Amino acid sequence: MSARAALLAWSLAGLSVVMFAATVALTISSLYAAPATQTSSTGGTLGDLLLWVPFLAFPIVGALIASKRPTNPIGWICLAAGLFWMLIFLWGSIPSSLSAPVMIDALTQWLWVPLVGLLGIYLILLFPNGKLASRRWRPLAWFSGAVMVLASVALTLSPGPLPDHPGVRNPFGLEGYPMVAQALPGVIALLPICILASAVSLFWRYRRSGGEVRQQIKWVAFAASFVGVVYLSALVIGLFFAPEANWGAESPPPLVDILLSAVLLSYAGVPIAVGFAVLKYRLYDIDVVINRTLVYGSLTAILALVYFGGVAATQAVFRSFTGQEQQPQLAIVVSTLVIAALFNPLRQRIQSFIDRRFYRRKYDARRTLEAFSAKLRDETDLEALNKELVGVVSDTMQPAHASLWLRPFDDMGRRKELPG
Repeated sequence: MSARAALLAWSLAGLSVVMFAATVALTISSLYAAPATQTSSTGGTLGDLLLWVPFLAFPIVGALIASKRPTNPIGWICLAAGLFWMLIFLWGSIPSSLSAPVMIDALTQWLWVPLVGLLGIYLILLFPNGKLASRRWRPLAWFSGAVMVLASVALTLSPGPLPDHPGVRNPFGLEGYPMVAQALPGVIALLPICILASAVSLFWRYRRSGGEVRQQIKWVAFAASFVGVVYLSALVIGLFFAPEANWGAESPPPLVDILLSAVLLSYAGVPIAVGFAVLKYRLYDIDVVINRTLVYGSLTAILALVYFGGVAATQAVFRSFTGQEQQPQLAIVVSTLVIAALFNPLRQRIQSFIDRRFYRRKYDARRTLEAFSAKLRDETDLEALNKELVGVVSDTMQPAHASLWLRPFDDMGRRKELPG
């Protein structure tokens, strides 16, 4: 069973890689055929196409999990999600010069529904052991499956124009049944409700689980939080620095392209985190990863604000004194020197704040060890040191019981031999 499962898993992963290679080939051929006018749905340039490479992590990690844990559906969910990603990329890269592009778009516009359902609902519901948190979540699992099927059918049969073909109506749409199109928004609106309910089940599982399961959930929660933070940051920065009024051209501004690229790249962290969690590889390193992310993420944001603020302030000062409009080189040099001077002190302060706020036990343990080290240099009473050492071990390691035993000395000051 394990060998067959491994063969099937890696075969599906290989199929995903083949579909991605076909996407690359079709994109290159379309660019060479009409480099000035023709673009693909996946981005149009090889640089844009490279942004989809991280999504290969879904089938690869899925195959790794499925081959080692064939009874756990998490690996198969990642594999299926990877196949859907590659199908979407492949259909989007088909040039319009080929036959029946409208038919292909009409038949594939529902592909995002199972992708969202697998990753946003069932991956969360069944994580990490492939089972529901309890029987009470069974209705949600069945209801979510029904919603996914209904949404897929409604998208395929809904009458009206196709999203990527203005003026062309859906050839499979039930024109005589407008109620299908009217019911479509309501059915699709149920998907985020199911996703939210799945997140509640994961939180419920976290509250009722032990240490190992909590570490596994931390991996996925960290990856999902990272995607959310990157997406919200891209949304806010894009609206602030590149408002919709500047989007008159066919392509968005370069800043928006960079932010969208960051969002796409962040998705690769989800399957990687799932792989670490399910396979329990370096499972307890997640606390270190979260700590470093909080520290260096906050440090990067503060230094970026200092840099741009320093550039603007230096330019304003020199403008007021010299009357010149720009002093870019000097402003950049001054801001760089300020950042270099602030890096280490600011990093230490942020690290100390995060340890006190989020890792209080670690912070208290460090303070306890530092105090014991200072006392060890001054204290000479062995009995007092014994009690102090037991107290330090109890405070830092928090065992169920702690005691200290020392071998006694003989009259010559040598340790007595143990009997036997």
